[in-house]
Amino acid sequence: MIVIHQAIPHDLDRLVPLFDAYRQFYGQRSDVSAARAFLLDRFSHSESVIFVASRDSEAIGFTQLYPSFSSISLARIYVLSDLFVASNVRKQGTGRKLLEAAADFGRLVGAYQLTLETAKTNITAQALYETCGWARDTEFYVYQITLTPT
Repeated sequence: MIVIHQAIPHDLDRLVPLFDAYRQFYGQRSDVSAARAFLLDRFSHSESVIFVASRDSEAIGFTQLYPSFSSISLARIYVLSDLFVASNVRKQGTGRKLLEAAADFGRLVGAYQLTLETAKTNITAQALYETCGWARDTEFYVYQITLTPT
């Protein structure tokens, strides 16, 4: 049975390997100590909300939400930045349960919207999002700039 709960600092050791694997999925090199420090900072500064999925006490997936606001809507939104399920347990409903937990949390705290981005090539995730009721934005383009320290 898959159990979802909001992560607390006590979950850090269980989350780090998943977070590191998530980063590797997106082409980053493994860096367990940096992954640990990053997550610890998020917990320490209350900068994100993380849900962890477990089966038989083993962490098998997570999602991370970052709070933000919509000036147009005059409301709180959350950016679903990360969603990851361990490769050996995919296609068993874990991703869907994590998305549902994120949406339930958003509703509970009165958020107007959840938003996410995914790689154009991540067809599997796109199919999951769409079957869970997420709609692809056709109105706006996303732009970004990489900032380097001066």
